[in-house]
Parts: sequence; C-alpha cells; structure tokens
Amino acid sequence: MLIMRTLAHLLALGLVNIHLVSATSIGPQFRRALSKRANVLGPVSTVEVVNKVIAPDGFPRSTVLAGGMFPGPLIQAQKGDEFLVNVVNLLNDTSMNVTTSIHWHGIFQHQSNWADGTAFITQCPIQPNESFLHKFTVPDQAGTYWYHSHLSVQYCDGLRGPLVIYDPDDPLGHLYDVDDESTVIVLSDWYHQPSPQLYNSIPFTPDSTLINGLGRYPGGPASPLAVVNVTQGLRYRFRIIGASCDAWFNFTIDGHNMTIIEADGNEVEPVVVDSLAVYAAQRYSFIVTADQPVGNYWMRAVSDFPNQTFVGGLNSAILRYSGAPIEDPTTEPGPYVLPFDESALHPIIASGVPGTPGVGNADVNINIITGVNAEGLFTMNNYTFVNPPLPVLLQILSGAHEATQLLPNGSVYTLPLNKTIELSIPATDLTPGGAVGGPHPMHLHGHAFDVVRVAGNSTYNYVNPVRRDTVSLGTQAVNDNVTIRFSTNNPGPWYFHCHIDWHLHDGFAMVMAEAPLVAEAQESKATPGYWYQLCSSQGIGK
Repeated sequence: MLIMRTLAHLLALGLVNIHLVSATSIGPQFRRALSKRANVLGPVSTVEVVNKVIAPDGFPRSTVLAGGMFPGPLIQAQKGDEFLVNVVNLLNDTSMNVTTSIHWHGIFQHQSNWADGTAFITQCPIQPNESFLHKFTVPDQAGTYWYHSHLSVQYCDGLRGPLVIYDPDDPLGHLYDVDDESTVIVLSDWYHQPSPQLYNSIPFTPDSTLINGLGRYPGGPASPLAVVNVTQGLRYRFRIIGASCDAWFNFTIDGHNMTIIEADGNEVEPVVVDSLAVYAAQRYSFIVTADQPVGNYWMRAVSDFPNQTFVGGLNSAILRYSGAPIEDPTTEPGPYVLPFDESALHPIIASGVPGTPGVGNADVNINIITGVNAEGLFTMNNYTFVNPPLPVLLQILSGAHEATQLLPNGSVYTLPLNKTIELSIPATDLTPGGAVGGPHPMHLHGHAFDVVRVAGNSTYNYVNPVRRDTVSLGTQAVNDNVTIRFSTNNPGPWYFHCHIDWHLHDGFAMVMAEAPLVAEAQESKATPGYWYQLCSSQGIGK
C-alpha cells in the first residue's frame, strides 16, 4: 500500500512515468542487469525509515533503519542515471530522534543542492509520517558511495547503507571478473545504547565491529558472522565502505593481497597492499584474486580502539571458497609487508590540480585551526557549529549572500565562483585546546578534492595527488598538515565537517557557501515546491 501511495505521489508530481519504476528501465542503453533481490534497490526507489529491534552482534536493541535492515539496502545505479528516491519517515521510537534526513555521500549534486539531504544545511528535517523525494542525476560519476542519516548522530543508530554507481565503460574493467552486490563490504562500529544516551559518553567506545551487518561483542554469544563467497580462479572487485560513526579500521584478508583501484569514487592506478586503513566515510575498491587453496579465510577489521582482538571471531568475517566446508577459518594473520600509503594513490586520469602549483598559490587560501573549547565542544577557526534556525540554502534563497548575513555566525565561508580554493588543516591533537580524538576524517559535500598533502607525508604533490571526498587529518605527532584543493564549480552551500559523527554533533563543522548569488538563481529554479513545504509545515521560514 505504501509503495502504491509513493508511486501515486511521484505520478502526481510528474516526476516519474509508470514504465520508469523498474530499476533497469532508465539510464544508458548499455548497462549491466541490476539485481532483483529484495535487499537491492534501483535509482527509482522508496526508502522507508523505520524503527526495528535487531541483534546484529547478538545483543537486541531498537534501531533506526533504512528498509528495516542493517546495513540498509544496496542502491545500484549506472553512470548517467536519474535518481528518484522517496524517503518515507515511519519513526515512532522517542528514545531516539524521530525526525530524519538522508544524505547521498559523495554525490556532487550539481544543480540539485536542495537534494543533498543535509539537515539544517540544505533542507529541513523530515517529520514523522512525512516523505521527501530526492531527485538528482549522476552524469559524470561512477564508483562506490553510501547514504546515511544527516541529522544529529542518527546514523549511529543504524541508518546507513551502500550506494554503487557502475560504469559500463570502466577503464579498469578488464582487471576483474565479478562486481555485484556480493562484493560490497560495509564496515561499521555498533553501539548497544541509543545514540542520545551516548552524547556525553567520552570516549564513544563502540560495543562491536560489524562487517556487512554481522559481528560479535566481547563476552557475547557466537552470533553469525558475515560470509563472502568466492570461486577459485576468479578476480573480484570488492567495494569497501567505512560506514563508521567513529572508529577507523585496518582491513586485511588472510592469505590474500588487495589491489586498490578506487578511492571515494575516483579510480586510481592499481596499487597492491596487504592491509588497508579505512576511515569513517571513506570507500575503496580493490581487486582480490581467489588464487589460494579452497578453504575458509578470515577477513579482519581491527579498529583503532584499544584492547582489540580477533579471539572468538571478534572484528571478523569469513571469505569462503566454493567447495569449502561450512566452518570458521583457522588461518593466521600476516605477515604484512605491503602497507597502505595514501600518497601512492594517483588518479588514472590526471586532470591536474586546479590553480597555480605551490603552497598558498590558490585564488583563495584558508588555514583552518581545529580545537576544543572550554565547554568541550569542537571549533574550527574558533567557532563551534550550531544548527541555524533556517537551513543555509533557505537563507540564500531568501536573499542572504554575504558571510556576515549567513547563520551560524562565523561558521559560513562564502567562496567566489570558478576559483581555486586551498584548505590547509594542521593536526592539533597534541596542542592544549587542540582537536583531540583523531585522526579526524574530513568530508566536503559537493566535491571531490585533490589531496596535495596527505597525512603521514610532508611532501606536496601538485601533479597527480589522490582525488577523494573524505581525508584523514592524521596526527600532530608527525606534524601533519593535510592540504586540499578544489574548484568552486558547484554553486551552493556545502557542509565541510569531521565524519566522526559524535564530533560533528559537538560542532566540528563549517559551511562552504559557494557563489551564493549564483546558487540562489540556480536553486530557485530547481528546488521543488515540496522542499519549501518541508520547512513551512514546521513553521520554519514563514
């Protein structure tokens, strides 16, 4: 019944035709057959956000889920597709947030800033028993992405899932044989208490690590573990997603190397590693050749929290060859001789870093000092981000174009159109009043940026650095000063924040308001009437 109501809603808006409801009926003429499994959706879909009690590690708790599952259903699409995703809020458990929003992490949202899904930045929250239709296209993007709540720390309660955009003409397609829903790996930390009970629980220690939604916690039952099935002799493109609230993971597969070919939706020259650091919100594709004897092999994801172990299947999943017995592996980790080095990642198409090479030679250069104030809240250049009374986009559409006019005060930076921006963000974790709790993974909405100086490396690369949308700031112990560059070719307000969700909740964010005057003209034409109604129904912006 709900699906029929949603379809009727789409038809009434003139945004979908009957024949478009099939996930395989739109997009490029040549396309792979998308999965028809119940846990896989296409670009034209309904996502119901519901409360449900689940026990992914053996401990039952109420959650907030997309489609009633964890992780949420995989959304598959093809490069060039149009997305029509209707998010329906059916939440009623008041021990957690009952309003919601969903952000499409890594999608540029060219001329659709209103659909970015970021509460208080690009939209008002979706109220219970209401829905919101996201409409956007991906003409020039393919790769591994994800979606998650962007309201408070709601995604820590479960609202997170994978999104993959396939490229029928993938220039690296000859390197692998299998790339489908079975090769998506979602890493997440998991908490037994609802997120509102943990707001002030520093440190925010997770109870378990989940791989594809399954895991075990210390002292808990031998809960089922995720199994990834392979056939000997085939090459697999695994797509790994750091869907974490806090922890970063060192990921390994016993007996197998990994050939990295993608970082955050940007394909890179192949690099072979035997361990891979995955920070919150980062994604990688890597190729694994099933070239070992038929058997079971541990996949391991150890977090940065202390006292981690693999004993009893903790922090683990199973790589199972076809024909292997249904049993836990007995393989041993290591030795590790091919460590991950972010500076070794180079785009397969080096379009060049925008602007004049050299530190400080961009059109606009901003040094961002992160810290923690006397109240224990995070700051960026001395300002703690607080949710504004009106979404930043609504402020711009109402005629506010200058940083001095935009709220929250001090946290919005206006940037000129078609200029090169360089952001340098030195690690401050060892400085009194510095931003502790790192390394901090920083994410910029609306863009992929060139990381001209990566964590752990003091050399600047203005020729062919890795291009991505989420980067670790590293640590002050090695004098890290991560520096990124991007071009302001996407008008609109874009959130720039730490993706440790607890830190974002405590103000670790700012907004890059890109060409506000142009954004107003562009978004006023593109923004649908029901976007405004989302706010006006709550008495916002009247």
